[in-house]
Amino acid sequence: METPPPTDSRPEPVLPDNPAGKAFKLIEQALLIVAALMTLGAAAVEVWSVFQRGSIVLADILLMFLYTEVIAMIAVFYTGKALSFVFPIFIAITAIARLIVLQGKDMDAQNVVYEAGAILLLAVAALVMGKVRSD
Repeated sequence: METPPPTDSRPEPVLPDNPAGKAFKLIEQALLIVAALMTLGAAAVEVWSVFQRGSIVLADILLMFLYTEVIAMIAVFYTGKALSFVFPIFIAITAIARLIVLQGKDMDAQNVVYEAGAILLLAVAALVMGKVRSD
């Protein structure tokens, strides 16, 4: 016996019926396109600077992950096929990790503990939000 495909329990998005709602939707779409183009431009500049420098450091890789997560978050807004509220948490985790890497050995040990605690808190929040959303 064949099982039916899983159904998505999320409600369908409400389309704006009034002119103001349509205008805000158009503004949102335009800003998402601008954000995607700016992110792709920043990624290209970063790749070019790595190419010119001739070496790759961990901070460069983490920065590329930030750009990738921003693009993924924009794609989620267009497709609606993932938990869009978790992507900003992933971006924050990567940004804090990049901050720790950039500050390196000059950083006070107490600040490393605080920032690691922030990463742990964000990871737990993403886990909880994913569990609540899937139930």
